[in-house]
Amino acid sequence: MQVVSIISTKGGVGKTTTTANLGGLLVDAGLRVLLLDLDVQPTLSSYYELAHRAPGGIYELLAFNERRIEQLVSRTIITGLDLVLSNDDRGELNTLLLHAPDGRLRLRHLLPVLAPLYDLVLIDTQGARSVLLEMAVLASDLALSPVTPEILGARELRRGTMQLIEDIAPYRHLGIEPPPLNLLINRVHPVSSNARLIQQALRDLFRDHDGIRVLDTDVPALEAYPRASTRGLPVHRVEYRQPLGRVAPAALDTMRSLACELFPEWRDQLLLVSGRTRGTTQSGRTHHGKRA
Repeated sequence: MQVVSIISTKGGVGKTTTTANLGGLLVDAGLRVLLLDLDVQPTLSSYYELAHRAPGGIYELLAFNERRIEQLVSRTIITGLDLVLSNDDRGELNTLLLHAPDGRLRLRHLLPVLAPLYDLVLIDTQGARSVLLEMAVLASDLALSPVTPEILGARELRRGTMQLIEDIAPYRHLGIEPPPLNLLINRVHPVSSNARLIQQALRDLFRDHDGIRVLDTDVPALEAYPRASTRGLPVHRVEYRQPLGRVAPAALDTMRSLACELFPEWRDQLLLVSGRTRGTTQSGRTHHGKRA
């Protein structure tokens, strides 16, 4: 089971949209995917309609070390895509974990119970520095950080997200390596020369930086993404062909390219994904007719 955290200390960069759409694409490739919503503002929890809502969520997992899957895991109507809901309505988890001896490592210790059930866990995080954010990164095999192509976004990345990775480096003494950080340039306007300059500056800045990679894939600013969110669907199902006369590729091609960069071991499965896939169901069954 792979664990990926989608992180940024800056809000509004597209973490939730990236998490929801990556999860939707990967389940259409036949993988078993669990979304974890660690954001106090539970946007990911409401992105997809639920076929089944579990009694608990992220609060029970982290506050009470709840391990019973039936108490924690809700099912979305997207076949094979499950979710642990954000239900820390009063924002108590940060304080609780701050004072717990295992606070920053709690999620890392709890996730192995999920390993037989899922191929991938995607963790959506809040856009601010917190114990929850550090905990998510320490539990991850890979960190993905969307950054918008603007100078303020680039500065915040360096000040916040990169500093976070550096600050958890001492956990190496416990045998825990900080995960590689992948930078995704998000919401790119194809006609913006300023955006292109910042893209190139970011690539040049981190070209030789150990543990940080600027992905070749970037995500254009397209109307398809908010339209997919409104419909509660993965964007590759909403736009699977490139519109005539547009330079930017179809959302399906962009998300597939991103997933292939992040998960080359699943490339063959990903290349078979068609936006025509309609794996939504109220029965909670997988493509193979049974729950994972």
